[in-house]
Amino acid sequence: MNQLIKIKNPEQIERMRRAGVILASCHREIAKLIKPGISTWEIDEFVEQYLAEHSAIPEQKGYMGYKYATCASINDEVCHGFPRKAQLLEGDIVTIDMVVNLNGWLADSAWSYAVGKISPDAKRLLKLTKESLYQGIEKAQIGNRIGDISHAIQTFAEANGLSVVRPFIGHGIGSKMHEAPEVPHFGPAGKGPIIQEGMTFTIEPMLNLGKHHVQLMSDGWTAKTVDGSLSAQYEHTLAITANGPIILTDQG
Repeated sequence: MNQLIKIKNPEQIERMRRAGVILASCHREIAKLIKPGISTWEIDEFVEQYLAEHSAIPEQKGYMGYKYATCASINDEVCHGFPRKAQLLEGDIVTIDMVVNLNGWLADSAWSYAVGKISPDAKRLLKLTKESLYQGIEKAQIGNRIGDISHAIQTFAEANGLSVVRPFIGHGIGSKMHEAPEVPHFGPAGKGPIIQEGMTFTIEPMLNLGKHHVQLMSDGWTAKTVDGSLSAQYEHTLAITANGPIILTDQG
């Protein structure tokens, strides 16, 4: 991603925050819907309707030919899974990822959900993946480097026996879905761009119970763990301010 980092002014950050408010409220509604018997197809239809009712657009739909308002990744699917009509089952975990466009400004957030009662290992994976996101957010401070975020996430994950997915990373965001800088979730501290006031980017660690290796399915989108282990993801969009990082997609 060889491009300049776009620094946002307070008005632009406010526009992104408004998109984030809608996105976060949509995730709160999804949390109420997730249960055995619902399909990710129904969830996708709900998201499409919810965003329309709030004068927003699902930015993913149509991106590089992608057909849906959400990505819905189940169990060993790491990311970019297609919504489908098969029902979710007791014990599944599912990640719902979406990008909301409100009047040309974007917010991006993924959340992993338990479907009914899940195994202790799955519960631990969800808990620690979410915690790893906040370990990264703590390092998103002016004067630090992007690599400090990366290192904090990897160190935390591996100390807890989880592995960090490599190919899919966080990214700058604003009026476009993918901007500079790239935000890996692994690597050494003290590397990468210096974090500056006005930067806006996502942090979105994907952690696996097994090894970190992933494979792309024949649909050209869905990524799965090679060893069949469970994978989870949590993602927020941040704005860097003089008072520290603001989570623009905070669910409250």
